[in-house]
Amino acid sequence: MKEKTWCPLGSRCGGCDYANLPYSIELKLKRDYLKKLFFYIDVPEVIPCRSVEHYRDKVQAVIGERNGRIVSGLYIKGTHHVIELRGCRLEFEGASSILASVRSLMKSFSLAPYDEDRRTGDLRHVLLRHAHNRNEVMVTLVFGTDRFRRKKEFACALVQKHPEVKTVAWQLNDEKTSMVLSDNDIRILYGDGYIEDEICTLHFRITPSSFFQINRSQTEVLYETAMRMAGLRGKERVLDAYSGTGTIALIASGKAGRVIAVEENSAAVEIAKENARLNGIENVDFVSADASLFCKEAAKKGVKFDAAFLDPPRSGCDERFLSSLIKMGPEKIVYISCNPETQARDIRYLKNFGSYYVRRIQGVDMFPRTSHVESVALLTKAPENDEAGRSFAGKGKHRDDRERKYGRKR
Repeated sequence: MKEKTWCPLGSRCGGCDYANLPYSIELKLKRDYLKKLFFYIDVPEVIPCRSVEHYRDKVQAVIGERNGRIVSGLYIKGTHHVIELRGCRLEFEGASSILASVRSLMKSFSLAPYDEDRRTGDLRHVLLRHAHNRNEVMVTLVFGTDRFRRKKEFACALVQKHPEVKTVAWQLNDEKTSMVLSDNDIRILYGDGYIEDEICTLHFRITPSSFFQINRSQTEVLYETAMRMAGLRGKERVLDAYSGTGTIALIASGKAGRVIAVEENSAAVEIAKENARLNGIENVDFVSADASLFCKEAAKKGVKFDAAFLDPPRSGCDERFLSSLIKMGPEKIVYISCNPETQARDIRYLKNFGSYYVRRIQGVDMFPRTSHVESVALLTKAPENDEAGRSFAGKGKHRDDRERKYGRKR
């Protein structure tokens, strides 16, 4: 198939910004983007993804109705009109078959698609999670109303059609929101309530609400890149901020003396502890706390770290956290980001107020066919005789002066 027809829905769906570009051009665009943000350091070529198809191990499908038919797909941006997808080339293989069975079973069980505007109907979203190594699938059914009483029968019928489905869960989300999952309890209809996958030889349990990287195979590349940058030698005291379910902390534990993993979401912390037990890891302390408040208190007590891993949400780090991190003074900071723009902003703060300088920037393509690119940065303190550090400081200062005088370009 020619590149220009890689996806006929590319212009309408909005999920693939670069659907019809040659992959080599896509990688160049992503590198150019990083070079503009990090103009003061050499930016190597973006590490390509091993496959540009079927890499998404997480699929979120909207359930809707078109011309009297039950359909699944995505909303057109800014509307509640569903674009029907019957085999997205980014989704893991088998996802479209499972969704087709869900639609078929909805007819058998007299289930209606949820109407977002009228707030009537039954099934609202279907969330699929795929464990790459074991080829296990977890299905979460999100209902907009709670009138359906045969949920367990529905789940068993789905498993009969798809033995790879090991867990089926459901949640009620009757709120007027664009969020797929709500704060309501998630109940298990079939299975153990989780599936397991492997990253960097470690096993991780994935629950319906767990954060887990979407592209599992490329996640290994991302984290291996971060570990190489950190250069841990086995004795360091390490901070893992925004640790989620503990993936980075547990991988780093085999190369560090002690790891302190901080995560605000208490449910994620419990999953992280379970992942540590699953792998027999005992040198990680999991703390349920806001990273900014934890670091502020730790700085007051004079706590020090040799290295810190940062993997914040798209909004980046807040200044309270960064200022406290500076006070603790880790020799190395490895900053992993899904939003290089907020990463560049935070690095300017670390440079201006903490004398940290970027030693390496490496882009990793986690989401082929989209404009998104992950960026990993290594920062260290620069001694007075460090030519690279002084050069970066000068360029950064001139850039900041220009922005104050003329305004920041958008």
